[in-house]
Amino acid sequence: MPSSTPTVSLTPPPRRSGKRTRRVRGIIFLKDVAALGFTAFGGPQAHLAMMFRLLVDKRRYISMAELLELQALCALLPGPTSTQTITVIGFRLGGPNLAYLTLLVWMIPSVTLMTLAALTLSHLDPVRVTALVQFVQPVAVGFVAFSAYRIAEKVIHTKTAVALMVTAAMMAYFFQLPWMLPLLLLAGGAVTTVRYRKHAIIQEKKPLQVEWANFVLWLGILVGAAVLGHYTRLLPVRLFENFYRNGSLVFGGGQVLAPLLYAEFVEFKHYLTGPEFLSGLGLVQAMPGPNFSIAAYIGALAMRPAGGPATQVMGALVGTAGIFLPGTFLIFFVIRFWGRLRQYRVVQASLEGVNAVSAGLVCAATFLLYHPLPDKTLALPFHLGPIDTLPVNPLLVGTTFLLLLSEKVPSVFIVGVALLAGAFIR
Repeated sequence: MPSSTPTVSLTPPPRRSGKRTRRVRGIIFLKDVAALGFTAFGGPQAHLAMMFRLLVDKRRYISMAELLELQALCALLPGPTSTQTITVIGFRLGGPNLAYLTLLVWMIPSVTLMTLAALTLSHLDPVRVTALVQFVQPVAVGFVAFSAYRIAEKVIHTKTAVALMVTAAMMAYFFQLPWMLPLLLLAGGAVTTVRYRKHAIIQEKKPLQVEWANFVLWLGILVGAAVLGHYTRLLPVRLFENFYRNGSLVFGGGQVLAPLLYAEFVEFKHYLTGPEFLSGLGLVQAMPGPNFSIAAYIGALAMRPAGGPATQVMGALVGTAGIFLPGTFLIFFVIRFWGRLRQYRVVQASLEGVNAVSAGLVCAATFLLYHPLPDKTLALPFHLGPIDTLPVNPLLVGTTFLLLLSEKVPSVFIVGVALLAGAFIR
């Protein structure tokens, strides 16, 4: 006779277990993002190098090809490329909630430092800050050089890819124009598109569906802020509109953003002086994280006539929100249908060219970042024939490259040693 006693499963529901696993993975990911936020010096290409080392090589959240693909996709959109890239990785791992947390954790260190710089402008000595990071800059170039090597190793497999990488590196090096980056990426994708027949046909393609919510939100805020600022004439609203408009229209990263902000906030609106702007521009180059955090510095100084430190902090928050939101909305709009768009053989074929061009751009960035470094020499404690000094920059770049190649020294440790050396060596 069958028993009426119900059986009890000792195995936890898989769905709940999956949620717990994703939550733990999300927390670990945010810790990694925080580590990058405090140590990623050197601008977008150096950020990419450190993302590759931590998020790809060590944690394996995504593959190298996926990282390059996402970085290239973000480079085709306006906004801060490295910020969009790490945000969309968070989106891939945990959806919109993790993506927004990723954005906050990534930008909080640099935004906080630039806000403090604005609040203490009269007491802050840019020379001391420059001295502190004097050895971090060549270390950052070492990260980029290592990234170029590993990226090329993983994505360059054909003669066409080699040709595209070399061509892109030369074009990016000799023609440093804001529209050159997206043009090269599009051209590289177009070259390999003709080989689409070599890719397998996906029999059951998911239908392409475009969700317009984020695009409408981006456009609505752009228009709404302009109208509201025009009629209210409130300084915080006008500041938000100014930064939001610039963040919506700038391609090419912080280097392109700087002259636009200078023209608007210094020459046209006189919110801060030329020396103040240049001090902030020098400081943001020395800070970890996104260069777009200079918006916090400008926003805080722009609010000086309206009140004290609390008002300036509000200006920093307004500037930060205005500059980072447009790129976030646009990448959220595109990434939602990108997975389905890349099902098509033409898109898959284009990715080979896009990845090859991306590798070339990182190679060019190695030399572009190295040239502006100030010449430094290290006196030897002993006499070695005709050699009494060693050039510091190539020594640090080479040492960083070899340490990263050994895969035994953490990136945080390398940057920390460079900062300590800057604090004690003049």
